[in-house]
Amino acid sequence: MRLRVYLDLVRFEHTLFALPFAYAGMLMAAGGWPGGRTFLLVTLAMVGARTMAMALNRLIDWQIDALNPRTRNRHLPRGLVRPGEVLALAGVGLLLLVYSGLSLNPLTARLLPVAVFFLTVYSYTKRFTWLCHYVLGLTIGAAAAGGWIAVTGSFHPTALWLWAGVGLWIAGFDILYATQDYAFDRSFGLKSVPARFGIPLALWIARLSHALAWVGLLMAGLSYGAGGWYYLGLALVGALLVYEHRLVSPQDLSKVEVAFFQANVGVSLGMFLFILLDLLFRT
Repeated sequence: MRLRVYLDLVRFEHTLFALPFAYAGMLMAAGGWPGGRTFLLVTLAMVGARTMAMALNRLIDWQIDALNPRTRNRHLPRGLVRPGEVLALAGVGLLLLVYSGLSLNPLTARLLPVAVFFLTVYSYTKRFTWLCHYVLGLTIGAAAAGGWIAVTGSFHPTALWLWAGVGLWIAGFDILYATQDYAFDRSFGLKSVPARFGIPLALWIARLSHALAWVGLLMAGLSYGAGGWYYLGLALVGALLVYEHRLVSPQDLSKVEVAFFQANVGVSLGMFLFILLDLLFRT
């Protein structure tokens, strides 16, 4: 089934990283349910942004992926899809994002060019800067602030702290993920924290990024006046991040995939659940 091929190409399951935080920002801004229309538009915007970004990433990195032993079995190198199909898929994602942004409020409409710029440019950054992980965090972390802005049409300290927390969390686990390509990136002149600083120091930079991410989420709760359920969720997030880093060491990178997907889905879904509980039981 062609749809399944497209969903696999853009790794649709990875939407679970950012989408719960977009919903969390939306619910916190509304103080509860924001209404079906806002919920639908936020969902369409997230799906559109994710589809566009991943399709462009696969297209832009096509030749690199074909040379990398870890990625040479992706869809484009194997000829499972044509470049025109991938570009069309990116176009569909862009249309969903633009439609949703224009339909929500004036601020989301004005921010559309900025969002499209970062969603497109990220894939090129590893060609010239090891800060590419933080550009990715800045780009995807905006989902949390976007959920807030979708409801209020304005920025707020809570939205900015959520953005910082989610962005640093994503940058941290992207550094972990990049350790798999350490040798390849150095051989082909690609930039990443592991390629620039070596794996042992890269793991410490990832840990520091995640510690700062936890602080960002703490500040989001404090600025919002969150209740006990929020901080219970934050404690869970801290435990999952510690677990994630205990899975990976310079001597053993075999569990990077487990750390990348399982632990991080737990972070996003767990935090969302406890934010939801905090709002439900708020007095």
